[in-house]
Amino acid sequence: MITPGTAARRASAAGLVLAVVLTTGLAIPPAATAATPATTDAAPAAGLGRYYQQRPHWHRCTRGTDDGTGRALDAAGARCADVTVPLDYGRPRGRTITVAVSRLKATDTRHRIGSLLINPGGPGGPGLGTGLAVRPVMKETGARYDLIGMDPRFTGRSTPLDCGLSSGPGLLSAGPDRAGFDRRTAHARSVAERCRATNGPLLPYVTTRNTARDIDVVRSVLGERKISYLGYSYGTYLGTAYTQMFPTRHDRVVLDSALDPDRYNPRLLKGADAENEKAYDDWAAWTAARHDTYGLGRTREQVRATLDDVIAASAREPLTVGTAPDVFRLDNSQVPALLFTELADDTDPARTSLAEHMSLLARAAGGRPTALPPAFADLLRSVFTSAGSSVASAQTAILCGDVAAPRDPETYWRDIERGRAAHPLFAPLTESITPCAFWDRPREAPVRVRHDIRALIVASTGDPRVPYTDSVALHGKLPGSRLLTLAGANQHANYGVRGNACVDSTVNSYLTTGRLPAHDRTCAE
Repeated sequence: MITPGTAARRASAAGLVLAVVLTTGLAIPPAATAATPATTDAAPAAGLGRYYQQRPHWHRCTRGTDDGTGRALDAAGARCADVTVPLDYGRPRGRTITVAVSRLKATDTRHRIGSLLINPGGPGGPGLGTGLAVRPVMKETGARYDLIGMDPRFTGRSTPLDCGLSSGPGLLSAGPDRAGFDRRTAHARSVAERCRATNGPLLPYVTTRNTARDIDVVRSVLGERKISYLGYSYGTYLGTAYTQMFPTRHDRVVLDSALDPDRYNPRLLKGADAENEKAYDDWAAWTAARHDTYGLGRTREQVRATLDDVIAASAREPLTVGTAPDVFRLDNSQVPALLFTELADDTDPARTSLAEHMSLLARAAGGRPTALPPAFADLLRSVFTSAGSSVASAQTAILCGDVAAPRDPETYWRDIERGRAAHPLFAPLTESITPCAFWDRPREAPVRVRHDIRALIVASTGDPRVPYTDSVALHGKLPGSRLLTLAGANQHANYGVRGNACVDSTVNSYLTTGRLPAHDRTCAE
């Protein structure tokens, strides 16, 4: 499953929701050694015409007094619609579901380029409001696009999926011993059983391939012959799926923090411990330089030792944080997860947030009262209570529905034990078992690259969620692509999030002209 620092995390003040996956799977036929030329897409299959030809009813986006996203969309002049798609594309006359979309129309209509669909990651991340976050970063280029937000099937305002889970999305640590791992195994099994009991008929169709099919329906409903695409994190796998399934229906494609489709499976964080250790060390050094503010230690080693003590205290007795009605009790499966979650962004605001949160937990470990800032309470509520059930349900169903995972719990235990010596904090998180071990096997094969595309792939060298080597591998599978590297950053999601002028201007130039850089390019931090 996904961490909130991936799956339901706010990556920046811009509000992009970014997520990253973690699981492993079934052996699959290897990808082609070289990408093949794009072929002409077939017309919609029999029975799908009514979906492709529907006319959307555009309306105000606000739903209720607490709908901040809807109000912001309305204030910006956007409009929303519900697009009808089949649950099962193999049975177009069967059950239908809806996919929620928003459109922030181009204001420079004389130089309009087309529609740009933006996916913020996940899986399970709603994308309805993404145009609001991206347009300011695009500068004058943003005025030339209709910016399309979309809640993928079973997320956000689209037809919902909710297994009634007791907690939200996020990796939990298996802890230091077998007892903790056994608890995680029992929890993973219970999640799979609960989803099967409550939503069994839907689960086979909660997949990336079907979301890609939905995107093509949305493209047609918008009246576009081709659609441009910007995807972050998991959204890069979705974008790759779309370009491979519909190789003549895309225009400009930006894939930020890109996944290697050959490595996409329910254990994607496996092997990312070194990147997370580096991100942790760098944050600890940053925090040590601000000891007078956060009180966590004057050296990197002292900061890490303080947090080791916090985790040990949470193992003896869960830490109580917050005041009524927002009181949370965090144990040693949850405290490491919080730390891990917030290491995916190394901007100063993100580092400040993590230092503030860890300082609060250190006070709680010392028995001192800890009132919570509203944003921290919201994070804890969305990750560790039933308030996050719908996001966790969709995220789990997508990951488990795309690629099969190992079934034997002992596989995960052995991996944890092997990794624990070098990475005692991270291995019990990145190697741990998930509900996918107990899920029904997927009905379709994972996406593989068979068609070359001219995409711009953006990556940072120290990404703690998707290793840089994934972006390099995808670039190798797509000879027509270009790789834009941000050197020296421990950053997951770059364009419009990291604030790097070189990255942002290079992406904007491509979106404006449609011309990729002549060569791969590296930007300094």
